[in-house]
Amino acid sequence: MKQIITKAVFPVAGLGTRFLPATKASPKEMLPVVDKPLIQYAVDEAVAAGIDTMIFVIGRNKTSIVDHFDKAYELETELEAKGKIQTLRMIQNIVPPHVSCVYIRQSEALGLGHAVYCARPIVGDEPFAVILADDLIEDKHRGCMRQMVSVFNQERSSVLGVERVDPSETGSYGIVKTEPVSEKLSDVKLIVEKPKPEEAPSNLAVVGRYILTPAIFDKIKRTKKGAGGEIQLTDAIAALMADEQVLAYEFEGQRYDCGSKLGFLIATVEHGLLHEELKNDFADYLKNLAARI
Repeated sequence: MKQIITKAVFPVAGLGTRFLPATKASPKEMLPVVDKPLIQYAVDEAVAAGIDTMIFVIGRNKTSIVDHFDKAYELETELEAKGKIQTLRMIQNIVPPHVSCVYIRQSEALGLGHAVYCARPIVGDEPFAVILADDLIEDKHRGCMRQMVSVFNQERSSVLGVERVDPSETGSYGIVKTEPVSEKLSDVKLIVEKPKPEEAPSNLAVVGRYILTPAIFDKIKRTKKGAGGEIQLTDAIAALMADEQVLAYEFEGQRYDCGSKLGFLIATVEHGLLHEELKNDFADYLKNLAARI
């Protein structure tokens, strides 16, 4: 088994119904946070972690994701003709030259576990990352996936990105029970998909970042439909734990739940305050707005 993380899977076949009608014809992953779509933030995070093969598991209405990462000859020609060289370079480097993009069609919406399984022919017998674009994680120093790759390089075990949530919110996440290994790292002893607060083993939630060994594929293949009538990745991870160690890592950085409208709005505001071109004027606007409310 190859022991470095060079491939990331992006499950992007979901319908994004919580953002209708905005997502009727456009994928939720293409919703912009200031001036970049969610999927771009996710890919940038993977690139920063040293990953060079991006595997997108797409559905029928996701062609704009393919277009976004493809070369745009007409646009580039027009930008060059108008002398907008800085913008041209930015467009040309949406994906660095050494990075490859692969697209796989998920023909049925059978859940996250099934989406990950669709990537098996490309992943092969290698450990790999899974990144959910809904969870935008801001950490300018290292990046969440870069932190997790570092953990994997040391421990050689599957790693789940986790954070503590309000106990009332456990029904929205996979929840783990763990035993500490170090300050931010722990050994997963139990994982449960979307438990009720009174049944949750903890408030430590798995968010949209995973590093998994290739053994997960056989576990997914044997996993029956679970919560929501879908093949849950959580159930496959629980089966994997019977054979090998699975670790939970409490990453550094701020997570924005962009799968919810409120989380998306918060991400947009806070990234507006981080944006080099906009932050000062936007901060002044917010101050004036707060004074009027």
